Amino acid sequence: MLYRDEAIVLRTHKLGEADRIITLLTRQHGRVRAVARGVRKTTSRWGSRLEPFTHVDLQLAEGRSLDTVTQAETLTPFSGSLGLDYDRYTSGTVMLETAERLVSEEKQPAVQQFLLLVGGLRAMSAGEHAPGQVLDSYLLRSLSVAGYAPSFEHCTRCGEEGPHRWFSPAAGGVLCSRCRIPGAAHPSAGTVAVLGALLAGDWPVVHAAEPRQLREASGVVAAYLAWHLERGLRSLAYVER
Repeated sequence: MLYRDEAIVLRTHKLGEADRIITLLTRQHGRVRAVARGVRKTTSRWGSRLEPFTHVDLQLAEGRSLDTVTQAETLTPFSGSLGLDYDRYTSGTVMLETAERLVSEEKQPAVQQFLLLVGGLRAMSAGEHAPGQVLDSYLLRSLSVAGYAPSFEHCTRCGEEGPHRWFSPAAGGVLCSRCRIPGAAHPSAGTVAVLGALLAGDWPVVHAAEPRQLREASGVVAAYLAWHLERGLRSLAYVER
């Protein structure tokens, strides 16, 4: 059975002499692993269309364990712009790994995660915001779509309106002084405001933030991500914070 879908190529690895296994985040079928036959041959007409970061329109044939790519048309070659800048490339790689971890392989629609990733890669390529800021905003939003939305305005335990100065990944966001738990971090008020702005996409607030607030916010985001993914991302180690 054949089907069509939009996808972002998340990663690839070699299979045999000339084939590749492609891991995709698709709009309507979630995370899909598919074989691309002959794409490593020098005569392949569409091997370059199936590189990480590429936004493609695909036709696939369903298989028992792996689907097979039968057609591929490039929609947006994000790899071209991201590959020229180390910071954007490494931040983009974290986005791809995060999407792969958050979306199940069951063939269910993943429209919100797909659109978030496309929008995040487009923002990363445009260069209007610093790579780390785009990455942190994407991570918070993708976690929210996955059901792990953090609270930066109200105490996650009692609901008291903030601002609050304690933060716990285990609790799911900020805590008031009465509800704080052992091990909770104590970010500055400015950092908490930056975190809320990153989640909401309030870029004027993010751009006005001090460098130390942005660094502290990145640390909070990384801790929150690691908690909910249960282990860290390999690609995050290469991002300069």
